[in-house]
Amino acid sequence: MCLYIAPMKRRVSIRFFAGLGLLVLLLAGLNLAFPLPHAPQYSPIVTAADGSVLHAFLNPTQKWRMKTELREITPALRKAIIAKEDRWFYYHLGVNPLAIVKATGRNLFGQGRTTGASTITMQVARLLEPKERTLGNKLLEMLRAVQLEAHYSKDEILQLYLNLVPYGGNVEGVKSAALLYFQQPPDYLSLAQTVTLAIIPNRPRGLVLGKNNAAVLQERNRWLRRFGKLGLFPAKDIVDALLEPLDVQRHAAPTLAPHLARRLVRQFPHEAIIASTLSRSKQAKAEDLTRNYVRRLHELGISNAAVLVINNRTRAVEAYVGSADFRDAFNQGQVDGIQAIRSPGSTLKPFLYALAMDRGLLTPKLVLPDVPTNFDGYRPENFDKHCNGEVTLERALAYSLNIPAVRVLSEMGVPTFTDKLREAGFQRVSRDAPRLGLSSILGGCGASLEELTDLYVTLANAGKYAPLRWTSKLGHKVKEIPLVSDASAFLVTDILSQLTRPDLPINYQSSTRLPKVAWKTGTSYGRRDAWSIGYNREYTIGVWVGNFSGQGAPALTGADVATPLLFDLFNTIAYNSPNDWFQPPASLDFRLVCAETGLLPGEHCPNQIIDYFLPGTSSTQRCQHQKEILVSGDGQYAYCRACAPAAGFRRELYPNLLPEVLAYKETQGIPYRRLPPHNPECQLVRSSAERAPSITSPLANTEYVLNRHEQQQLLLSCAADNEVRQVYWYVNDRFLRAAAASERVFFKPSPGPLKISCADDHGRNTNIQVTVTEM
Repeated sequence: MCLYIAPMKRRVSIRFFAGLGLLVLLLAGLNLAFPLPHAPQYSPIVTAADGSVLHAFLNPTQKWRMKTELREITPALRKAIIAKEDRWFYYHLGVNPLAIVKATGRNLFGQGRTTGASTITMQVARLLEPKERTLGNKLLEMLRAVQLEAHYSKDEILQLYLNLVPYGGNVEGVKSAALLYFQQPPDYLSLAQTVTLAIIPNRPRGLVLGKNNAAVLQERNRWLRRFGKLGLFPAKDIVDALLEPLDVQRHAAPTLAPHLARRLVRQFPHEAIIASTLSRSKQAKAEDLTRNYVRRLHELGISNAAVLVINNRTRAVEAYVGSADFRDAFNQGQVDGIQAIRSPGSTLKPFLYALAMDRGLLTPKLVLPDVPTNFDGYRPENFDKHCNGEVTLERALAYSLNIPAVRVLSEMGVPTFTDKLREAGFQRVSRDAPRLGLSSILGGCGASLEELTDLYVTLANAGKYAPLRWTSKLGHKVKEIPLVSDASAFLVTDILSQLTRPDLPINYQSSTRLPKVAWKTGTSYGRRDAWSIGYNREYTIGVWVGNFSGQGAPALTGADVATPLLFDLFNTIAYNSPNDWFQPPASLDFRLVCAETGLLPGEHCPNQIIDYFLPGTSSTQRCQHQKEILVSGDGQYAYCRACAPAAGFRRELYPNLLPEVLAYKETQGIPYRRLPPHNPECQLVRSSAERAPSITSPLANTEYVLNRHEQQQLLLSCAADNEVRQVYWYVNDRFLRAAAASERVFFKPSPGPLKISCADDHGRNTNIQVTVTEM
């Protein structure tokens, strides 16, 4: 008999496991055939670095349904919800059989309150798929509850419930109710507030916060006493909660940083919670300062501003103000001034000079010509229309002079400059690079406040560039790109932190509120954009002021309207920054240079000063600001080596000026020691290619349209060498007239192509082509 029992047990076991397998397959098939509803559509929210909500948006169905995170479900909230809704939540599989039996008995025999025995899981199923309340739908609800239990943990089901429960109107979920009524996230609520939110979902129409506060208070206290009898919370906490008043009303959703919030929501369209890097306090202060500041500028015809605050160590954006008032539709307040492409004015000059120093072209004390100059048809002017003759690099940067900057860019090359800006993330410059010229250093290109501010963060971080951080989401570590050396970054910073400069606001000249910062201003052509960007060791702040319409204003300059706001921001936001300042890097050294030129002293350089330089990089050219000339005994004539007599001459030092500097001194009547005329008996004719005159007017390869009825004339002028006394003008190879080297000559041209030639009294010649049209 025992021989038959064993096979029988095996057959039973096989049938059992086969049946179990079929059941599992059936359930899996049903699960695939009837998948769970999609996750609810949440209201996108943007949080600050501390987790507080900065900005919230309605979800696609126009409801406030902000996602409650697991960490925000406090023990008090968990206890209150479970004790009130489903005591056996952690013990059943989605359906509570005992509760169903009890509810059926009460409903059939009319004893007690009619109930539906819904568990929290069943309520989640109903909230995910709202249906009419029928027996059939109740059964489907139970099946969905079991399915939910198979897919989610208990904590996740509770989280879903708290995200879906109604609070009246278009408010759903605990977090939405907490923020809109108590202006706090769920994990910051008191016990009384927590219980208040726990009791409303069952009666969202009868217990409306802000309208039925008395009824809500009565119901809250009733449940608090019940929880106290159950020993759910300490007696003292219950007593304190019962004494807490309930005087609430519905508030507007948080709306800080509207421009960045919209930007991040577009960037992360499927994220319910986007964690930004913003500091809530800094953002609020920056918005208030900007709004109030622009109100004072309205009478000057200036209607908007944008501000960006960056933490230099982390490159995290801590404040983002896209406009003075997002709701100001009249002044286009919804335009994002952080991303808007505008003319950068002079704000790129520090970066240009840093690049030039790394190529050995400049040092701080190097003297640059600041005179009217024709750069192949481009004739820039300084902002104040005034030239200084010759200036050091540090003065050219501190005073934001245009002509020296264009000269440096011309020497370094526009492609070299634009390639570096492309590395620094300048998108419009990258796109327009083939068409950009020398004017790009004066604002003749497009840039955004975001790009410019990050460029100054690069200077603050020893020349290393990396993109800005907008979110707290941890990704791969961004590699820093060395755009300029730490030495050139320090030298530029040292110059930009000087206070002897014209763009220091008048009210700050003797003010104790002047922050310790390095800063640079900029004003675009037509006074349409005013910039001021500054940094210390801790922060970099970029400010743009202007009109989004592009309309200029007479008062719109970086120094007058942008820098005061920059200083106010530093004094308010970065008031507790450490006092330590940038220190010279080991890659810098000192050397003696000629005070007249900033070059290494030559044999005729008695005045010498100390200057920074980059060993192995900076130029080692010797100074030749004076040259030794052989002159006759009476000082009437100068000799060249070929015509010097055997005796009767002496050696004297004369200024060795560039032709354009010499021409400037002549036109301005600035005295200088003139070189005597060359020996008239000298028969040597020098090569015409050696320091030939430079024609400054007319511009080469230019078409001039003249009015034949007004008898208009063309101006001829040139820049010649120091020793040139007379020049000779030719038109189409026909002699026009002789003139002094600095003389301005006018003539009436004939229409058509013209060849203009200028020869000096040393036989050197220059030609240009122009076209004249008469109308």
